[in-house]
Amino acid sequence: MEIPSELISMISGEQGETKQKAARLVVDLASVSGAKEFIKCNNSHVSGVSVLTGGHGLRTFLSDLSSDPDGKVAIPTTLNSAGCDHEKMDEMDIEYPDFLKQQFEIIHAYMKLGIKATLSCTPYDRGIDEEGIGSWAESNAVCFSNSYTSLITNRESGLSALATALTGWAPRWGLHLPENRIPNLIVNVECEMDDPTDWSILGDWIGAQRSSDWKMPWGPMPLIEGLPKNPTFEMLKSLTAAAANYGCPMLWIEDNGLDTSEIQSKLIFNENELAIRYNELAPKGEVDLVVIGCPQASVGEVRATAAEVRTRMELGEKIPNHRLWVFTSSYNYKTLENDGTVNLLEEAGALVLKDTCPEVTPYNRTKYNHLITNSLKAEHYLTSGLNNMPTSVAKIEECVAIAFDPFRIEGERPTLEEKSHGIVQSAKTYQTGKITLQGESLPSQNEWEIYGKALVTDVPITYLGYVNRDSGVIEDPGHPLDGVAIEDTILIYPKGSGSTVAPYVLMGLIYTGKGPKGIVNRDVCPLSMPAASLLGVPYATKFDEDPCLEINSGDEIVMKLENGTVRLEVIQRCDA
Repeated sequence: MEIPSELISMISGEQGETKQKAARLVVDLASVSGAKEFIKCNNSHVSGVSVLTGGHGLRTFLSDLSSDPDGKVAIPTTLNSAGCDHEKMDEMDIEYPDFLKQQFEIIHAYMKLGIKATLSCTPYDRGIDEEGIGSWAESNAVCFSNSYTSLITNRESGLSALATALTGWAPRWGLHLPENRIPNLIVNVECEMDDPTDWSILGDWIGAQRSSDWKMPWGPMPLIEGLPKNPTFEMLKSLTAAAANYGCPMLWIEDNGLDTSEIQSKLIFNENELAIRYNELAPKGEVDLVVIGCPQASVGEVRATAAEVRTRMELGEKIPNHRLWVFTSSYNYKTLENDGTVNLLEEAGALVLKDTCPEVTPYNRTKYNHLITNSLKAEHYLTSGLNNMPTSVAKIEECVAIAFDPFRIEGERPTLEEKSHGIVQSAKTYQTGKITLQGESLPSQNEWEIYGKALVTDVPITYLGYVNRDSGVIEDPGHPLDGVAIEDTILIYPKGSGSTVAPYVLMGLIYTGKGPKGIVNRDVCPLSMPAASLLGVPYATKFDEDPCLEINSGDEIVMKLENGTVRLEVIQRCDA
């Protein structure tokens, strides 16, 4: 693998410490991914902005990175949603110590790096026909753009997208390669799909399907057959956003002669499946707040909400206590402000917010303990450990009706039921006898040797929302390691999953001493590896045998990097 001279210059420190760190990360990712070359990128979109998602790890890292005056992005780069609309803090009533101060600190640090503070999770929704090679880290944007535009991007982490933004380069691997951009799943839709929320439910349902037999290194990539022709922008957006909850980086809704040689399963989504999900997601008790716009609402989605609101206003009704929050981008807000939509909604008692979205907002839990939304993306993250918020789902019409009438749904507010989020069941069995495995580390790491107890799973770990950012305890009901702390372990798992902000959660735990002393990934993992690369945590991957199956949790192990090779040896087996 030949490293471009521009990257070599950065690695040597000729362009400052910030670009040196970024270039090392780009080369480390190229190494673990097996990339044979690098590719110049046209633009980048960076995630990890809200105080709620990035936390201590993000703030500490950005403070260090932005202190270098030479550390400026090399390509046009935009920024994901923040945790609040700073002009409407009183209305949002956020009870989080120094939230606005910390939020400005994060955004200012990004701006010092030359990043444009668009504060939008829908960079594809700005009247631009996306094309070229991108390095995008917002999962819904990755799936939308790969699926419906000419833009090509891997599903980057916030850190890997930032590294590419600073250097202009990315490893050429994964979805950059045409042979990897083919479907691995077929879904036949056998029911009417008339509303964007139907499409959101479908996307989430597809993502949640799992089988231990599936080998999908880039995530589920379905060819969906049977959907209505000429779908709206809102339908397409809802589908990809929900599918991206589970790592789907692209999908197809028309065959057009696609290569189907890699199809691993065929699924059927019918009226019964749709009805079951609507019933499961329907509100079962009093609703405190209605949120629309996750990802940030399009102009069409806000206008659809306003149309339902106008109908009730004409009957003399008004929304009490700002019970309806509509989230959109600043770009769309200007259009909606000019055409009177914002004024109509606010006159009715709604709160129209920009620069933020429902999943990254810290809610005042003295007021809000049961939300309803039209989005399965919102439901996925709001019910996770990120917010721990009971959340129901309905179409916009029903959501607006509930906003106007606090007593429309009677009964006690629901409690958050424990639930798994569609993960693969463990295939691990207890192993005996001594074993030594050989693997690889990162080019940026030279020599190290660590001893400790292994913490092992063959199921991916979702850091954002499912690993406690303060204690490092995995909080994912149904996961084999639910309730177990990762602190001071040699953590062995296939890869990270879920949100692209995962590295910042891991970094925060490492900064505070609650993280692992070493990390082993079976698969290429742009979500876990960047934290290890930047903070120097011993890291290994590409073993000759599967460490997730060959080692038990509790085994005493030694892991040593020497002459470019990692040796992982079991010293003593734990008791069965």
